[in-house]
Amino acid sequence: MNASEQAKGLDVATKIAAIVNLFKSQFPDAKADLKPWRNDPDTQDLVDPQSIDIGFHLPGWSRRVQSRSILVQIRFHLDPVEQTKRLIGIETVGFNHQGEAWRLSTIENWQLVGRYQPVTEVEEKLKYFCRQVFEVFNSTQGKSY
Repeated sequence: MNASEQAKGLDVATKIAAIVNLFKSQFPDAKADLKPWRNDPDTQDLVDPQSIDIGFHLPGWSRRVQSRSILVQIRFHLDPVEQTKRLIGIETVGFNHQGEAWRLSTIENWQLVGRYQPVTEVEEKLKYFCRQVFEVFNSTQGKSY
């Protein structure tokens, strides 16, 4: 779900701002997009209501990153009994003019896969960013985000 729609309270809005800053610390030229999903019915059917989704756009196609845009999806599990959300993983996807270029998921084995892969330094920056996002949400473990 668009990050702008998830920012319903000060705590979540602060965490979203922290995530944007963490990403920009690794990729300073990136511009954050808190509404990466369109608001049409077809798109909304694909959106996970238990995620915070942020797009990052580079000033142009990057040879080192092998993409022009990166979608970050922070995935949560909703505990129906306690009504709390727990971070279960992060999906990062790089896009070029042909569509999806690469994908990094923390849900499985933290391996970057795809037809067009960024350089090793960029892969390490993405993994570092993901670890930092876990720290942002794990610092309040047990509380509902």
